[in-house]
Amino acid sequence: MTDTSTTPGVRADVWLWAARFFKTRSLAKQAIEGGKIELNDASCKPAKVVHVGDTLRISRGEERIACVVAALSEKRGPASVAQKLYTETEESIADRERRREDRRLTGGALLRPASRPDKHARRLIQDLKKNL
Repeated sequence: MTDTSTTPGVRADVWLWAARFFKTRSLAKQAIEGGKIELNDASCKPAKVVHVGDTLRISRGEERIACVVAALSEKRGPASVAQKLYTETEESIADRERRREDRRLTGGALLRPASRPDKHARRLIQDLKKNL
């Protein structure tokens, strides 16, 4: 077993920001606190140290990504450099592709009305919005 206190590491929120999974570090922190990030199949905190070889599961909306940390960085660089910080698993790639195809075939699961609402329907919608 390796001693994690001597091996270098980076805070989870900083690494997620540097790897360009989130636009800001505070968004990465919010995602971690909201339970959207798992580190080595366990819940994570923003200050948890990430090491090379760790497994991350990231949930962003409909998107689910499982990746292995390949390199560490505390600085946010260009996207080409950020992509070298992790390796997405084959299962994750296949699952994302399957979900993308499902959304394409179902029209994004949006139920669109056949036509615009008429005057009576618009008033019902407005009343409903007022009561919320």
